[in-house]
Amino acid sequence: MSTARRTRPALDADRICRAGVALADRDGIDALTMRALAKDLGVEAMSLYYHVPNKERLLDGMVDVVVAEIALPDVHGDWRAETRRRAVSAHEMLTRHPWAAALMESRTTPGPAALRYYDAMVGCLLNAGFPMVLTAHALSAIDAYVYGFGLQQMSLPFEGEEDIAEVAESVMAQFPVGDFPYLARMITEHALQPGYRYADEFAFGLDLILDGFERLRADA
Repeated sequence: MSTARRTRPALDADRICRAGVALADRDGIDALTMRALAKDLGVEAMSLYYHVPNKERLLDGMVDVVVAEIALPDVHGDWRAETRRRAVSAHEMLTRHPWAAALMESRTTPGPAALRYYDAMVGCLLNAGFPMVLTAHALSAIDAYVYGFGLQQMSLPFEGEEDIAEVAESVMAQFPVGDFPYLARMITEHALQPGYRYADEFAFGLDLILDGFERLRADA
C-alpha cells in the first residue's frame, strides 16, 4: 500500500461537502456531479453515497459549509452594527462562492450552521426592541438585498476599471449619444471616474436599508 493511500484523510460527509464547495468554486456549480467529486477525492463514486445519500443532501451540506463562514451577530450587541457586520460578511462569502446565492434560499432542509445564522439574526433584532413583524420584515429585506446584490454583481460583464470602460464604449457605440443623454452622462460622470467599483454600491444601499429600519424601530 502506498504512503499516499495510507495517509489519505478518512472520508466523511464534512470532507465530501467541503470538496464539493472547492469543486463548485473552481469549475462552477453546473460541473458538480458525484462522479466529478469522487475523482477530486480520489475515490469511487459509489463510496460517496455511504456518507451523502444523494446530490440534494450534498447541496444542503455545501450550503451549510459556506454559511458557516458568515460572521454571526451578537444577539445582545448593537443591532445596526451587528446587522451591518453580518451583511458585509455574507456579501464577502458570496463573492468567494458566487454559486451560493442561488442556492441558499432554495434549500428545504437547512443545516445547523444555517439555523444558527438565522436564529442569531432574529435574536439580535428582537433584543433590540424590534416587534416580531418588523423583525421578519427586516430579515427578509436585508437578505433579499444581500443575495440579490450578490447575484447581480456576479452577473455583470465587467470587473475592473478597464472592463467597465470597454463595456461602456461597446454599448454606447451602438447608438448616438444624443439618444440616451442621461445614461451617457451617468456613465461618463460616475461609472468611468477613476476608482469606481460597482462593489462599493453595496455599502451605500445597505446603509439606506438600515437607516429605514432604525426609523421604523424607533416608531414602534
